[in-house]
Formats: sequence, C-alpha cells, structure tokens
Amino acid sequence: MLGIELTALHWVYLAFILIIIVTMIMRRDTSLVSIAGIFTLGLIATGSLYLPVMGIFNSFIYAISELMGTILIISVITGMSKVILVTGINEEMVYPFTKLIRSPSLAYWVIGILMMIISWFFWPSPAVALMGAVLLPVALRVKLPAIGAAMAMNLFGHGIALSGDFIIQGAPKLTADGAGIPVGDVISASIPLIIVMGVVTTTAAFLYLRRDLKEGTIPLESKLYQGENSDSKSENSQNHRVGLSKAVRRGFAILIPVLFAADLAAMYLLKLQGGDATALVGGTSVFILILIAMFAYKSKGLEKITSNFIEGLKFGFEIFGPVIPIAAFFYLGDSAFTHLFGEVLPSGSNGLVNDLGIALADTVPLNSTIGAITSTLVGAITGLDGSGFSGITLAGSVARLFSTAIGRGVATLTALGQIAAIWVGGGTIIPWAVIPAAAICGVSPFELVRRNMKPVIIGLAATTIVAIFLI
Repeated sequence: MLGIELTALHWVYLAFILIIIVTMIMRRDTSLVSIAGIFTLGLIATGSLYLPVMGIFNSFIYAISELMGTILIISVITGMSKVILVTGINEEMVYPFTKLIRSPSLAYWVIGILMMIISWFFWPSPAVALMGAVLLPVALRVKLPAIGAAMAMNLFGHGIALSGDFIIQGAPKLTADGAGIPVGDVISASIPLIIVMGVVTTTAAFLYLRRDLKEGTIPLESKLYQGENSDSKSENSQNHRVGLSKAVRRGFAILIPVLFAADLAAMYLLKLQGGDATALVGGTSVFILILIAMFAYKSKGLEKITSNFIEGLKFGFEIFGPVIPIAAFFYLGDSAFTHLFGEVLPSGSNGLVNDLGIALADTVPLNSTIGAITSTLVGAITGLDGSGFSGITLAGSVARLFSTAIGRGVATLTALGQIAAIWVGGGTIIPWAVIPAAAICGVSPFELVRRNMKPVIIGLAATTIVAIFLI
C-alpha cells in the first residue's frame, strides 16, 4: 500500500512502548524506562554520546512546554479550591447538590452525564475544571471516592464527548478529510459506535468501582480535599473565626457558580474553544481566589493570594513530576523527534507512531473483520502520543484504503479509528492525557489509567465487534 520504511528507530521505539506498558501493568514507576528510551533513540539517531544526553534534558523541556497550559490551569484551580475549602465556602456550595446526589452511584452518573454535556460544547479540559470545582466535594460527601469522580469525568468527557465531538466537530473533520468523505457521514456512522463504546465502558467501570467499594479496597480521600475529614475541620473553623461570616460565605457560594456559568455563556456566544476556553476558566479562577482572599484575610490578603498560588503550583508540579519523563518519551513519536534530533527519519515519514500505524495497515489481509480490528489498532497506536488528534487523519486514510479493498464501510471504519485514537490518546489511558481529571480530583494519574484500562479495552472490543456487522 503505502510502503513505509521501518528503521531501527521504529523498532526500538516500539520495544520501549511495550516495556513501558509492562512496567505500568507491574505497578512500577516508568521514569527510568522512559529516560532509557529517550537516550537509546537519541544514540541511534545521532551516533554520538553527548547529543542523546542533551536530548534527555531537551525532551523534558519540550514536554513541559507542551503541558504548561494544563499545569497552570490545574495549579490555579487548586489554589482557588484551597481558599474555598479553608474558608468554608465549599460547604455552602455543595449543600444544594446534596439533595440531588445522595449516593455514590448517583454521584458517578450525575457527574459523568453533566461532564459529557458540557464537554460536547466546550471540550473536556475546561469542563473538568468547572466540574471539579463544584461537584467533587459533593461526591466526596456521599462517599464516592475521588478516583471514582475522576473516572466519571474522564470516561464521559475525554471518552464519550471528545470521541464523538458532535458539536464542535474538530475530530470528525480531521478523520473525514483523511478518508475523503463528508463530515456528516463520519458523524452518522459514529453514533451507534459511540453509544456502544460509551455504554459498555462506563458501565464496566461503574461495576468494577462498585465491587471495589464493597470490598473496601479504594481510599475515599482526595489529595486536594483531604480536609473533608479531621485535619481541615479544625483549619476551617479557625479560618471561619478570622475570615468570613455565614452570610458572606453563602454569597460567595452563589457568586462562584454564577461566574462559571457566565464563562459557559461566553464560550458559547464567543465560540471560545480549547485553550481559549481553558484560559477563560483559569482567569476566572484567579479572580475568585483574589476576591475571597481579600475578603477573608483583609490586611493579610495580599500575602494569602501569593501563598495560595504557591500551594497550587506545588500541587501542579507534584502531579506532573512523574509524568514528564514518560510524556517526553511518547512525544518523540511525533514532531518532537525531528525537533530534538534533526531530520534522521526516512523520507516520507509521518513520525515514528504514525509510521508504525501505516506499516500495520500495510501488512494485514483485508476483509471486514480484519479491517475493523486493524482500524481499531491503528487508531489506538496513533493515540499513544497522548494527543488523540495527531493521528486521526491517518486513521481516516487507513479506513479509506481498507474500504476500497473491501468495497464498503469507509464511514464506519473511519469512525472506528477516530473512536480508538481519542479514547486511547485523548485522555483515558495515557498517563499525561488523564492529568486534568486526575489533578483536579487529587488522585494519581497512573492509578486512574490503571482503573480505566480494563473498561476501555472491553469497550473497544465490543465496539469493534459491532463495527464488523455494520460494515
């Protein structure tokens, strides 16, 4: 088909991917393996010793620069959440929701469905910030573990909503262009597949979560909201004496959701998406932090604003610390490789990850069953860079090649590749892609990936089987 030449760099990259996956399954840290992978790839690419050593550090810089927007929004939201927590405003905010959400099961489904709806309009990153600030304390209050809230936000937002992208249509536009078909065809074909993927995955995740809750194997607390228990109650009461009256706390409890609702309205009216939408939420959070700190601490407000920023940044970099090495390695699968080591890939290369995906599609026999399975695998492979979007044009191109050989099913295969790429890379089972939900909920991104892994694999298998019959 496309005749992509695989070199030693491709095979070494693939080998380290497999080693990293095994390391994660064994519940061990992946930093050393990732760094070894970066060094080895640099050594093969350049043939020198000093350039791969420099490449390790420069790959970290590249990863941090790519992730900086996410680090900052998480840090700002965390700083705001801390001041809301210690002044007791969160207690006033969550009270109305306690009437609606009275059990862990209700918390899981309500948070997930609201996350999905908001993400359809504004994409998941700003939606995570909004949902976490308002509903995470409610979930913890009714004994839904923080990891359960993170799973709900992650699977419904970065999974169902982003993989369909029915409103903004960024994902189907890219895959449709790759396949050479209208966007509407991809959206129509994706609807039954997304329903199957969404229902199977979220239900499987819920059943596993409920089982573990019954067995008592999940800690309830969140790193961010550990104060919901003993330590912060004394801190809260102390801040109440020197801080805000009940009437003022209640006023802020009304103002904060109103401000975030105004953000949603502005996003819709001004068509703000992605980074712009996240920036609006981040700026609003800074404004809320400043306002509360000045009201609560008065003459010490200036210092408290700074200290809460510092607390937020500490938390943000604590969460990202273990993730930067593995993100740096996987970014080498795309444009980062050329950026760091120069033009050493074969002519016509689309990057290590995409080359591997094309090579897979080029070597398998063609029928509807193999076509569907390979489309899923190609989509999943291209999602390994943690973007979800970088390889979906390739998924569309591969779908077109397969459908030409099979004689049918281009829209279904395109939608299937899109779903696999975004569920894998868009934020459910790649550690640095799940960071927004993990950090807002105060849980380990690696633990969130481990809990998402089995439900997502089950969902992809079920969706692929359905796609075979639809082709």
